[in-house]
Amino acid sequence: MREELAGRLRQLRDLTGRSLRELARDIHVSSSSLSRYFSGQAVPPWPTVVALCKAAGRDPRPLRDVWERAKDGPRTSTAATLPVRNDLPHDITAFTGRRAELDALLGAARNTSVRNTPVVAIDGMGGVGKSALAVHAAHLLTADFPGGQLCVDLHGFTPGRGRVEPAEALRVLLAALGLPPGTIPDGVAERAALWRSELAARRALVLLDNAADADHVRDLLPGAGQSFVMITSRRRMVELDGVQPISLDVLPAQEAAELFVESAGGARPGDVGEVLRRCGNLPLAIRVAAARLRHRPAWTLDTLVERLREGELAVSDVFEMSLRQLDPAQRRMFGLLGLVPGEDIDAYGAAALAGIPLANARSLLEDLVDVHLVQERAPGRYRMHDLLRQAARADDAAADPVPAIARLGDYYLSGMLAVKRLVEIVIPLPVMVSQPPPALPDLSGYDTAVDWMDTEWVNLVATFSLAVELRIDAPAVGLGQLALISHARRGGMAQLRHGLEVSLPAAERLGECRVLASHRYLLGAALMRVGRLEEAVPELEAARVLMAAEGDIVGEAITLLQLAEIRVYAADAEVAVGLLRQATALLPPHEAAARVRVRTGLGQALVELGRYGEAHEVVAEVIETARGLDRQTERMCLDVLGRAALGLGDARAALDFAEQAVGLSRATRHPVFEAASLTDAAVALCHLRRAEEATARHAEAMRLLERAGEPHRMVRGLLPYAEACRVAGDRDAAARHFQSALEIAAAHGINYLMSAARAGLARVS
Repeated sequence: MREELAGRLRQLRDLTGRSLRELARDIHVSSSSLSRYFSGQAVPPWPTVVALCKAAGRDPRPLRDVWERAKDGPRTSTAATLPVRNDLPHDITAFTGRRAELDALLGAARNTSVRNTPVVAIDGMGGVGKSALAVHAAHLLTADFPGGQLCVDLHGFTPGRGRVEPAEALRVLLAALGLPPGTIPDGVAERAALWRSELAARRALVLLDNAADADHVRDLLPGAGQSFVMITSRRRMVELDGVQPISLDVLPAQEAAELFVESAGGARPGDVGEVLRRCGNLPLAIRVAAARLRHRPAWTLDTLVERLREGELAVSDVFEMSLRQLDPAQRRMFGLLGLVPGEDIDAYGAAALAGIPLANARSLLEDLVDVHLVQERAPGRYRMHDLLRQAARADDAAADPVPAIARLGDYYLSGMLAVKRLVEIVIPLPVMVSQPPPALPDLSGYDTAVDWMDTEWVNLVATFSLAVELRIDAPAVGLGQLALISHARRGGMAQLRHGLEVSLPAAERLGECRVLASHRYLLGAALMRVGRLEEAVPELEAARVLMAAEGDIVGEAITLLQLAEIRVYAADAEVAVGLLRQATALLPPHEAAARVRVRTGLGQALVELGRYGEAHEVVAEVIETARGLDRQTERMCLDVLGRAALGLGDARAALDFAEQAVGLSRATRHPVFEAASLTDAAVALCHLRRAEEATARHAEAMRLLERAGEPHRMVRGLLPYAEACRVAGDRDAAARHFQSALEIAAAHGINYLMSAARAGLARVS
């Protein structure tokens, strides 16, 4: 019965439309207690149930019987009701030695108590096996911690990458515990408090890998509870009270010999001690040397030692020894991989990076995997260990990185252009690919193309940033512009705006008028999408002048469409209609996609003017054409038809149009546009007096937009929904949503909507 009660309580929470913190404040219950009630971990006191019902505007009496049965029924175990994750990396093969350290770890983990969560910090030099020991111990302890095994790489010492800050690490950890993004607060202190509260009810194992220092992990440590935490770092955590330290040195001779023999695939004739001395008994160096021997059946240990005789071998010398065994093509690929700015790379990217055929790149990557110079963390995806990345960069330090990064940028540009062909982007984007890549994956299908874009997104952004830094202008501009495809779908217009701003000097240096025109157009559109209307207008006007000079009538018309949308936002729809009629006159009949977009914009402006019948006619004329273009263009038409229908008093038709639009956005994996149509559905349901369904649609829309990082769209969704609640007679709900809109607009500088929110509040107060 606890599960049934928890489900009913979650429904009440959704009906309130408030965040966990807001709800806790309003009914005078801690957010951690509410979290346990909503997840079924605990049964709330009856007065708390009554308070929740009051906040949601519901009668508590129907819940009394459910509450009584949940209170008196059998208790379910926490482990059975909480989401369980196992995020541990694969256990290392041929794990050898570290018996005393391993026993200390296992002993600390199994001596947990409710009063204090044990924390062990494993420190030592790079490559000494800190992560290997922690992961191996974690796998042995899996059964002891049924609440889950969580792991986060903090990248405290990852070359070429900034560390994961505590706020982001806490977000990842809380999400791994199953908390919805909308319930995770913004501040580090609030996230840390919620993390401690959530972990207190679980018996979980947490691995915080590759920490920079004590301050890096201080906010990530749990409080009371039966969980267990392991930290790995190159620095000792002397500043952390109560943390048990385990310091790793290089392996003892016997353990080093066992590791070498196991990694080499068995014993060979010769002096293993000499090999180990050359390797400094460092586990990573031993594995690299052993891998070379394993794949050379004719070698003895003496043969290997001959390769190591040039002076005393430090860690870098071990890598140099391994590099000397590579042929020139393998060594070149190793050096180039050290330049990769992202998390990993696929074979297509590696082929482009090196400027060689795909088959050659695959062969070279497999060679490097065989000798443990590259890791294949997932099929077809390759990355370097931190120390090996350093070695690769040092080995190729004299080489100019610009040609390789330019080729890699052209690979990502070519892939994004393949995605663009499956998406109706009306504005011309004259992206320049200087050197087409040797090969591209099959991106002919929409879902396959979107999957590729999502998989490569972090790498693409990192390559864009490096191209900007190195002044590789064509890829910097192209990637900055084509990022529109991802941000329009998944959200993050603020990131798009930033990327366009930092790459604007590159667009100016290219000296191509059309390139600069599209760049300024996109920057203006991005500024508008984040609510910066006054800043958007000059960028769009500048783009329009450039497009007119180039005879780009499609670009000029679409720029007029954006300027008209700004006028609609600014409650000046009459001017917007004039701009859109001007755009229509520019376009010849064969420019179908642009004409549909402009007519849809005109329909929306007419809706804002209350000319609903005319708006319906304008869009109804082009919807069949839209269906022959792409599903998102059709969705735009449906959105306007639904709003016109609502204005004409047909809320049922409005709901049908909105639901069709939601389906199209889900099919094309566009959560941002899905949220807009969900808001339209919520407004229609509100007019139909179907309040609970309306609240559910609205809450879903807000969750999507919050996850996407789109505060401007959140405010634009809250205002019409609040007004619909007011019209339907639910003044309390209207006041809540107007207040939320005002707070979000104020927090994000969306000044032009603050007056509308204040006016709405005044109407319902």
